[in-house]
Amino acid sequence: MTTSSLFWDRMAVRYSKRPISNQQAYERKLEITQSYFTPESEILEFGCGTGSTAILHAPHVKHIDAIDISENMLNIARDKAESARANNITFKQASIDDFDADDESYDMVMAHSILHLLPNRREALKKAYALLKPGGVFVSSTYCGRGHMTLLRPFLALGAMVGLLPKVNFFSPESLQMSVKDAGFRLDHVWQPENSQAMFIVGRKPKG
Repeated sequence: MTTSSLFWDRMAVRYSKRPISNQQAYERKLEITQSYFTPESEILEFGCGTGSTAILHAPHVKHIDAIDISENMLNIARDKAESARANNITFKQASIDDFDADDESYDMVMAHSILHLLPNRREALKKAYALLKPGGVFVSSTYCGRGHMTLLRPFLALGAMVGLLPKVNFFSPESLQMSVKDAGFRLDHVWQPENSQAMFIVGRKPKG
């Protein structure tokens, strides 16, 4: 078990009770995402947390594979999915690095509030690209944070060093967009809500 998975296991219950910071923006992101769905869509979400987004999308697609490194997060997600009768979601403990699936298996790969926590976001983006069918889409809402929380960064770094906090990577919205494009995606939609450090991106894998 990694330091990160232990941290998120400890945080799972508290995280599940945290309110959405900008409900209006969240609903807009759901709406944009769902505009890409068909009833036959096969979806992968990595870093699914306690499953809230996957559960809201489930009625609109054929199946969702939802993975996370925290088993405690996933246990909460499974309970929520059962209560919502979202029977077309498979929750599995895995990181995007070790997730095993055939290339070109999915119509969409989602990664929300996770890329800034990965030590290898470019490799994760490349894997997402490989897992998508031609014409498939990658959807992400990602905290960028360049120029944000400057005073707290030394404490965040120290917490990560001693295993009390996950490592947080700070980068600009422009850098994030470039990473997505470098993985091979064409940017379909880019939106940063007002007063938000999160950038919402939809990237499409070319059909040929």
